[in-house]
Amino acid sequence: MYISVLWQLVLGTLLVTTTRASRDSKVRRNNETPPSNFVTTSPDGQFMVNGSAFSFVGTNAYWLHALNSDDDIDRTLQNISMRGIKVVRTWAFNDVSAIPENGTWFQLIVNGTTTINNGTNGLQRLDKVVELAQKHGIYLLLSLTNNWNPTIFDNANTSFTPLGVLRDATNSTNVTLPRNTLSNDYGGMDAYVRQFVSEEILHHDQFFMNQTIINAFTNYTTNVVSRYTNSSAVFGWELANDPRCNSTVQSSGSCTPQVITRWHSTVAQSVKEADPNHLVSSGNQGFFCMDCPKLFPTAVAPPPRPSPAPDSKRRSLPKALTKSILLQERKEARKRTRKLQKRSNPRASGIRIRGNWVATPTRRQDDTFGVGPAFDGSQGVDSEDIINIPQIGFGSFQLFPDQNSYGVDDPNLPAFNNTVQQGLDWIQRHADMGKLFGKPVSLTGFGLVTQGNAPFFVPFNSTVAPFGPDQVPESGTSQQQPFGVTDAQRDDAYSQWLNAGLINGLQGMIQYQWAQDNLTSQEGTAISPSITESGLSPDQTTTGLSPNDGYSIQGVGQEQAAQVIQEAANNFAPDTA
Repeated sequence: MYISVLWQLVLGTLLVTTTRASRDSKVRRNNETPPSNFVTTSPDGQFMVNGSAFSFVGTNAYWLHALNSDDDIDRTLQNISMRGIKVVRTWAFNDVSAIPENGTWFQLIVNGTTTINNGTNGLQRLDKVVELAQKHGIYLLLSLTNNWNPTIFDNANTSFTPLGVLRDATNSTNVTLPRNTLSNDYGGMDAYVRQFVSEEILHHDQFFMNQTIINAFTNYTTNVVSRYTNSSAVFGWELANDPRCNSTVQSSGSCTPQVITRWHSTVAQSVKEADPNHLVSSGNQGFFCMDCPKLFPTAVAPPPRPSPAPDSKRRSLPKALTKSILLQERKEARKRTRKLQKRSNPRASGIRIRGNWVATPTRRQDDTFGVGPAFDGSQGVDSEDIINIPQIGFGSFQLFPDQNSYGVDDPNLPAFNNTVQQGLDWIQRHADMGKLFGKPVSLTGFGLVTQGNAPFFVPFNSTVAPFGPDQVPESGTSQQQPFGVTDAQRDDAYSQWLNAGLINGLQGMIQYQWAQDNLTSQEGTAISPSITESGLSPDQTTTGLSPNDGYSIQGVGQEQAAQVIQEAANNFAPDTA
């Protein structure tokens, strides 16, 4: 039913030479900007470095600045570089409401006031990450805040309050995790909302609309981005990880895609004023809002395309997505799979690979088009409107099938095949959007939870591992339903997605997330020493593993997955950059 991974890799290798030649010749012919060691963009939608096209496969390591020693940061970046990875996405924020005893923090947000920490356990740690990234020839995509920030309370008996989802941090439970272990435990939007807004009007979307909060956030971003205005190690700025109307703190119900787009425009202008040298992107999940009114409706005219090879067909130019186009595409796809099913009759997989981790609903979720939450505007994100904001330099999207739905399942396909196919469709759709608007597009985070990682998996809007070892099975069952894919399925999906990105013209694809061992541990930090019944582990210095929220590839299968990423990185890498 699918082209084999081996054939895809062969095909990808054959296409790389012609793809590179085409890209480089177009850039040399059309580039109107002088060469720069900053990452820029060309008129035909390419990333540029020093006058040459720059495309890449990268990785996520949100925890880099939270490591306990400079040597750990240095060794991690060195190992990443040795795999041919040139771009690392990481957090440039670490908000707290009380100063911690140990570890890193960047900003104190409490009672409607903010204090930025420029000390050795503050932004100087980010300085070191930037310095060492430049040493190893790595570019950093730096995210300025997070949509997700569940609160932490000891012995919490309720699952929801106006403050959001509560975490039971009682000792001996599988949710007792050190600070900065989870990607959602670095502060973010709801950290501002909780400290600036009274409980009576406490809603997540206040972050996008409350001018006092916007001022506080732009004050922080200005302080951060201005530190690195002249640093060529910075790839660009991401306004937020996965911004949307929903979060741990519930939405007001009045949040719309236009609210989120307007916030992007305001903050992007502020960031570009403070740092005109680096690109700005959204960091959103890539959701669409078909047929919605646009604040930035005029698409950039697509650049001229080279003539197709003899005897080949020129693919028609992409169009803005509409409901009728989407439904017609799905109808045709199902016809094809029904024909294939009659020939092969594949059996459906019994492995659960999707969860339902969506937070509180917004107003548009009750007014669905029947096309699914990735397309109906219910998340409050219109990626076609956001990418066309003048200060947004490139489009971004994410792919996490365990936590989000990117289409409607085809009943003719097994569960795993549906996941792979929806990922392929999602990648092509965003590549087409970049061509439509004349800007590069990057997949800034993609991952699948494996069965071996299921006990560590914590959804982005939670602090609880739903398949952890101490979770009670559902009533009437003797054991938990299997969750996740096999290691081989993960590698198969990653290979197909990466190759699809290359073929369809994505400029970057960033895997989530990097794993690193032999790290220096310190109690009360993201890399804490192991705790046994008799106390702390005897070796409290170099026993730590990097944080794992369910996507880190450690132990068995690590080398095979790393080889998939490395081979893709080599295929994406241009000849000169």
